[in-house]
Amino acid sequence: MISFDEAIHLVYIAVGNINYPEKFEGLYSPIRYILELKGKKIRPVLCILSYNMWKEDFEEVMPSAIAWEIFHNFTLMHDDLMDKADKRRGEDSVHKRWNENTAILSGDAMLILAYQHIASCPEVYLKELMDLFSSTAAEICEGQQLDLEFESRLEVCQEEYMEMIRLKTAVLLGASLKTGAIIGGASKQDAQLISEFGVNIGLAFQIMDDLLDVYGDPKLFGKNKGGDIVANKKTFFLLKALEMADSKTKECLKQWLKNTNQEHKEDKINAITAIYDDIGIKKMAEDKIKSLYLQARNSLAKISVEEDKKYVLSTFAEQLMNRKI
Repeated sequence: MISFDEAIHLVYIAVGNINYPEKFEGLYSPIRYILELKGKKIRPVLCILSYNMWKEDFEEVMPSAIAWEIFHNFTLMHDDLMDKADKRRGEDSVHKRWNENTAILSGDAMLILAYQHIASCPEVYLKELMDLFSSTAAEICEGQQLDLEFESRLEVCQEEYMEMIRLKTAVLLGASLKTGAIIGGASKQDAQLISEFGVNIGLAFQIMDDLLDVYGDPKLFGKNKGGDIVANKKTFFLLKALEMADSKTKECLKQWLKNTNQEHKEDKINAITAIYDDIGIKKMAEDKIKSLYLQARNSLAKISVEEDKKYVLSTFAEQLMNRKI
């Protein structure tokens, strides 16, 4: 069985070997730039690891694995533009290094490039994978739309939040894993089970991000502590606090949400974190993460392959549970 690091190595080689038309350097340079930024390449790696549970010849799965990496970075390129984020993985975002129009157009070209890669899959799986790719792409757009709507809404329930992160984040992990299983020749039941594994891991991953924003070590996490609090971002923590707080605490929380003065951001972080502490939101988040992890493990356990072939994905899930960054 291939290791996680070996799969990453395969992905980096494949990304470096992408052929771009030389005539339109201005269009394709930003694509090459964002794809070659350092990162864990989780989505294509999961595709490869899933495939490896059934087959060992990685050549036929690589175009589809890279399709998900291209697509993921396409969403990041446009997300950075929409969020006016100037950094991506510690480097200038595309719209910062070039300009906004370039980020839009090169992002569009990335989506086309992703479709070209997924269409390079074995012909017998073409219809199934194109359908999966298109439905997942639509779901991610739907998740982004929900996220945008939540920015201007104070009242967002937990169910809506979980649906938003499922669509925006988790379905992509599930689809990457399912792609590898399909090309590997897995049964429909096993392909669905590994998709469910990915979705639940993706949900847990996002809630862990919410937790680390409040309680993580900035030196390890790589982000300023309380960034989501300052931005009034709808997270598991904020929505759970609004749901669980008594009337007095809820009013205090709402007053802090109205305070957008950057000079008060440290006071805001401390005050809202204290509310989270008083209500016990951290324990609720940890319990939710554990529940999702157990659901993911249960799906993985049901897949009809030898236990040793599940080891790398099982270890990946365990590492998520112990994630500090």
